[in-house]
Amino acid sequence: MNQPLAYVHPGAKIAKNVVIEPFTTINNNVVIGEGTWIGSNVTIMEGARIGKNCNIFSGSVISAIPQDLKYNDEDTTVVIGNNVTIRECVTINRGTTDRMKTIIGDNCLIMAYCHIAHDCIVGKNCIFSNSSTLAGHITVGDYVVLAGMTAVHQFCSIGNHAFVTGGSLVRKDVPPYVKAAREPLSYVGINSVGLRRRGYSTDKIREIQGIYRFLYQKNYNNTQACAIIEAEMEATSERDEILQFIKNSHRGIMKGYFKSN
Repeated sequence: MNQPLAYVHPGAKIAKNVVIEPFTTINNNVVIGEGTWIGSNVTIMEGARIGKNCNIFSGSVISAIPQDLKYNDEDTTVVIGNNVTIRECVTINRGTTDRMKTIIGDNCLIMAYCHIAHDCIVGKNCIFSNSSTLAGHITVGDYVVLAGMTAVHQFCSIGNHAFVTGGSLVRKDVPPYVKAAREPLSYVGINSVGLRRRGYSTDKIREIQGIYRFLYQKNYNNTQACAIIEAEMEATSERDEILQFIKNSHRGIMKGYFKSN
């Protein structure tokens, strides 16, 4: 249902039961799935691909060109999954030639004033609290929580189920399942509360804690710790995920609190 005071370009592909409120602009080359609600004063620019049952609140700008001087008008996109809620004044920029797209996975909640820059890939079921900011080329796993006013440096990665406390500056990669806090950002334990909410057993949580004791509490360097974990701990999907994350880290993982201070 399009309000007469909204502008929808004839080239946009809008499902029949999408609601578009007044004073919103939908540009050419936009696709919006069934059941999505677009609030007033939203701007959705070329290259947006928005899934089903999303809610986009007033003042948001989706799929603006990247804030990157290397961008040369490439045909890139923003891909937003299903059941995503984007609150007031969020900005999400489309990709560059690096990844050609910016991606937000299903069931995410992006709170007011967040910014997600070009070429970011955000997994499913993430929560970004107010005014959190992702620079370009960032990879975020599933079930990641960024508390308010978190700022993430370009090219960083954040692993599945990680929790980053409010006001944090993320300059290094944050491994899966951990809590990250303090300044400089440091390991302060695993995200046991989040893991319990998602059905992880006590034994599984203890296994993950044991892995991170080698990494952060035994005075080993990362190479030594990974070798010991691989040799002494049972192979599980969580163990292998953590080891693979560390192996693939380009910026290096954050340190433990005592090591970094």
